[in-house]
Amino acid sequence: MSEPSRDSAARRQDASPRRSRAGFSVRVRILATLLLVTGLGMVVAGATAYLVQRERVLTTVDDRLVSLVGDAKLVAAETATTASTSTLDSVMTAIIQRLRPGADESSLAIIDGAAALSPGGSVDFRLDGDRALIARVVAETAVGDVVRGTISDGGRTLRYVASPVTVSTDARNGIFVAAVDLDAEVQPLSDAFLTFAIVAAAALVVVGIVGWYVAGRLLRPIRSLTAAANRITASDVTERIPVVGNDDISRLTATVNGMLDRIEDALVAQRQLLDDVGHELKTPLTIVRGHLELIDVGDPNDVAASRDLAIDELDRMSGLVTDITRLADTGRAGMIATSPVEAGGLMDRIHAKASAIADRDWVVTERAEGIIDVDADRVTQAMLQLAANAVAHGEPGDGRIELGSAMDATTVRFWVRDFGPGVAQEAQSRIFDRFQRGPEIRGRGAGGSGLGLAIVATIAAAHGGKAMVESEPGSGATFSILLPTKHRPKGTP
Repeated sequence: MSEPSRDSAARRQDASPRRSRAGFSVRVRILATLLLVTGLGMVVAGATAYLVQRERVLTTVDDRLVSLVGDAKLVAAETATTASTSTLDSVMTAIIQRLRPGADESSLAIIDGAAALSPGGSVDFRLDGDRALIARVVAETAVGDVVRGTISDGGRTLRYVASPVTVSTDARNGIFVAAVDLDAEVQPLSDAFLTFAIVAAAALVVVGIVGWYVAGRLLRPIRSLTAAANRITASDVTERIPVVGNDDISRLTATVNGMLDRIEDALVAQRQLLDDVGHELKTPLTIVRGHLELIDVGDPNDVAASRDLAIDELDRMSGLVTDITRLADTGRAGMIATSPVEAGGLMDRIHAKASAIADRDWVVTERAEGIIDVDADRVTQAMLQLAANAVAHGEPGDGRIELGSAMDATTVRFWVRDFGPGVAQEAQSRIFDRFQRGPEIRGRGAGGSGLGLAIVATIAAAHGGKAMVESEPGSGATFSILLPTKHRPKGTP
């Protein structure tokens, strides 16, 4: 092995463990992504719902406070009109008495900056002892405007409204204050969000368990594929992966199995070719070696005869190598390049070239018309190989050989017919195999390699078609290649 090859192999060996240690498995990454997206979605949905509902609660609280201010003004106006001698004390007392605080509410009457009146009985909380709130609302209402605000004191957050109250017959300044405990108002919403968080966390656990199981089931064929790939060796590619279901993974499994089938077919064909080549080359090498070992160097005639025989055998080996190369090139992917071809013109070119092979009565019995999509050079190569086979095995002398082509909506057929001894029925199934020999096989001509008809079959298969033979012993043989093709009538663009 060359140095670059060893370095490349070493890098592959070094890189594989690093890749396996560096990252997480696909199953873990799928589950992590699923949980991350699900969790993020739950957080965004919960936080958005919480903020929207909280804003609605705050709006409701503000509406309640504004409504209390309006009610306080009505009470103050009624008290001032019904009492002949109303004072600020009487007005503030009427407001505090008639506007009874509801749940999570409290109120306070301030006169000249000091807490004067507060609701009697039981209330959720009281304001008369909150000096910070009293000082704040006194300062904020100094200009005579109604103010709203939020204050946190003593572990409680209050949303309040303060409205100045004056009586024309009383020089003192009064302030009506109403407040709502925001923490108590928002508490049900917070409890609901906590419940949502607990349920969401439990749902994430369930999603994680189900996701781990489902991801494992979906990725099981990939693990089987990895195990099978590790078990496959150059000498054994029979391993296949069971296909379960009808989804993307099962289709991937079927595709990999198909790839393994093709690899196995290629390896079998390669071994067969090597065995056949070794067998075919063994005979001429043995012949040449035997004659060279027994040659009489003192006899010029023996030397000349041995020389001629060695050259003849070397020429035969050279022809065999040429045919093997041609067969390999024909079977290689991408060697078939189809293009629109006029079928009649292609048949005429094949006839003209076949006529130069030997002095025979070459006749075109049928000629297809239309535009077909084939590799014209490869079709010509196959037809000339069939023509040469017909010359070698047809009628001796200037016997008749027929050529022809025909097509229908989906296929085009080219054929060569001779009138020789034909092909035995038992030999027709293997006549297109490589290196076939024997009296009933027509794959070899004089000095042929036995690869001619195999090349024809390979060209047909590369087009997606097939090669066929029809023959009755003593009645000649018709060799055909049937190719799928899209075609158009002659003269159409």
